[in-house]
Amino acid sequence: MSFVPGAVRDRPPRNRSQAHPGVHPLSELTYGSQRFQPLPAPLGPPPYHVDLASVVPEIEQRAARERKIAFHAVGDTGGIKDATFQNDVAAAMMEDLAGGSPSPSFFYHLGDVVYFNGEVNDYYSQFYEPYEQYRAPILSIPGNHDGDPVDQTQTSLDGWVRYFMTRSPGVDPVSRDAPRVTLSLPNVYWTLTGPFLTLVGMYTNVPEHGSIDSAQLQWLIHEFDQAPKDRALVVALHHPVYSFDDHHSGSSRMADAIQQAINDTRRIPNLVLTGHVHNYQRIEKSIHGNVAVPFLVVGGGGYHNLHHFNTDVHPKDGPTTDPNTGATLVAGVDHEWSYLVLSVDGKNLSGVATTVARDGKITRNVDRFSYPAAALSLPRGAVAEL
Repeated sequence: MSFVPGAVRDRPPRNRSQAHPGVHPLSELTYGSQRFQPLPAPLGPPPYHVDLASVVPEIEQRAARERKIAFHAVGDTGGIKDATFQNDVAAAMMEDLAGGSPSPSFFYHLGDVVYFNGEVNDYYSQFYEPYEQYRAPILSIPGNHDGDPVDQTQTSLDGWVRYFMTRSPGVDPVSRDAPRVTLSLPNVYWTLTGPFLTLVGMYTNVPEHGSIDSAQLQWLIHEFDQAPKDRALVVALHHPVYSFDDHHSGSSRMADAIQQAINDTRRIPNLVLTGHVHNYQRIEKSIHGNVAVPFLVVGGGGYHNLHHFNTDVHPKDGPTTDPNTGATLVAGVDHEWSYLVLSVDGKNLSGVATTVARDGKITRNVDRFSYPAAALSLPRGAVAEL
């Protein structure tokens, strides 16, 4: 490979949900600075489970009373160049805590907490301070920017681990006048268990379009296989499987991992949550028959630069289907920041998208959806293709 003066990296093709449907080519423009990074040691042995009641003590009683649970989901929040948009999104989310219906019990962060390299000293301005009035717990999987070290003085994910994965909960001096007690998540990939829900969170590392090792793939297959049949199965990862954007696009690598887990275990996730792309997209993909699984991109949490659609038809004008993958963009917003409130009960997994405009205007119910929460299984003899 050789550099061509003035060259830039290729952009995703129009009307496509994955930039590279086959083998991802190496690029001299990204490969050198986006290598696979070694993972920090887990805090304990697998399977790396966290009971939601350990961070939301009243969740069992609340779920019994309300017959559902609800939570915020969004990624890519760090307001490194302009904190306005992150603060505006955080303010809208805090309004939900005060009087939303349903009112979220926690915030599940989809990665890229701190830009550009997850630096410890930036956690105050990009995490502690923006959410100082957000009273619910904030859980997370890491994103590529959380794991990409800036130089040899920094270890991959050291900032993320310092808050989300401390062995003994405490208050980090970095939080200054916005203290928040640290968490003890068992690993950088882990599963949240709670009423009505099993949420499997993957860490897709630093390379563009993501990368997981064989140990995490084995763990993912195990989690699919062991997920209780009496509750919804949700998978969260930073790099999207599908994305109709003009900057990153979706990942055939991530599709391969989830496809293998489905085919090996016959369990189909009810919903897949992703970030990385700075917009909101609800994409449906038929796994078999009439079973359409939603693949959500929720990466408009506050980073100043938004990513726009690569489609010739805007979602408001009708769905766009990628003929290569069969994935269909059914709803989306690419010119405003956004987040989701997800709620799940014994029958339905529902969501409401809220957007925040550049002037701070909040628009709720931009997209509403509901999918079955009952366990989904791949029929005998069928093969999933993502």
